[in-house]
Amino acid sequence: MGVVLEALAKEDIIGKTIGEELQVSTMSDRMNAMFNHADAFIALLGGLGTVEEIFHISSGAQLHIHHKPTCLLNVNGFYDNLLSFLDQAVEQEFLTSSA
Repeated sequence: MGVVLEALAKEDIIGKTIGEELQVSTMSDRMNAMFNHADAFIALLGGLGTVEEIFHISSGAQLHIHHKPTCLLNVNGFYDNLLSFLDQAVEQEFLTSSA
């Protein structure tokens, strides 16, 4: 299932969704729909919305709100700096290594 913002669907910039498509009006609605329909999460390369979704899902796992598998697809080191930031947060004890 693809969960797409209505604004992006209207602009026809997202391409064709394979399978069912659910259009929503806000990013919050998008995250809630993805969370409720997904069995697992795979974060692909993306911008600020993707980073927001990564942290939203990761926070849910850390707080034991869900136990769904989560994967960060780090193509060509795209997320290396983000992962370094998280390592630093662990070193400075803002996060546990299990988070």
